[in-house]
Amino acid sequence: MPLKLPRGLYALVDDGVRAEVPVPEKARWALGGGARVLQLRLEQTGDRQALAWIREVVAAARPIGAVIIVNDRVDLCLVGEADGVHLGDDDLPVEAARRVLGPGALIGRTVRRLDDAHAARAQGADHVGLGPVFTTTTKQVNVPALGLEGLASVCRDSPLPVVGIAGISLETIGAVARAGVHAAAVASDWLTAEDPVSRVQALERAFWGP
Repeated sequence: MPLKLPRGLYALVDDGVRAEVPVPEKARWALGGGARVLQLRLEQTGDRQALAWIREVVAAARPIGAVIIVNDRVDLCLVGEADGVHLGDDDLPVEAARRVLGPGALIGRTVRRLDDAHAARAQGADHVGLGPVFTTTTKQVNVPALGLEGLASVCRDSPLPVVGIAGISLETIGAVARAGVHAAAVASDWLTAEDPVSRVQALERAFWGP
């Protein structure tokens, strides 16, 4: 049976944020705080190290039912035995990734508007990462922020579950959830917190609301 993307916090584990901390340790913070979907961004890590880290994180996640998604790299997702991949405009097409990873893998696609979401579905994606919701410093994105109204408009008619991404924090994740997203991707807000585990717990609670 194909995997389903968990709802709630979608924790971005970025090797460029607090780069002195190994990725598996950051992943353990997220898992310890209750996140059940992690995307590993390994843009500053060599392939051999990235593969070792992916395998370590997958081994930690499997016993608790958490889902591990690799950003961009279909090859590392496959050999690292992760649950899926997230693809941007410069990555492999969704159809090619599906042929490599098979029908059971989760494949997300970055989109900017509703038409993109329909195209992603036709190509075989399971979900879409929609953004930027707000401005962000974690990753340079040269398109205007959607804001909550723009986000809600796409979520209302999207044929696939939407992961809101970019600039989401503890202060805004509840409003993002109410806009209709399936999950909310967060990086800097929890990775730079004094107590990342507690911050992940707070983000998860805020997503679901009172």
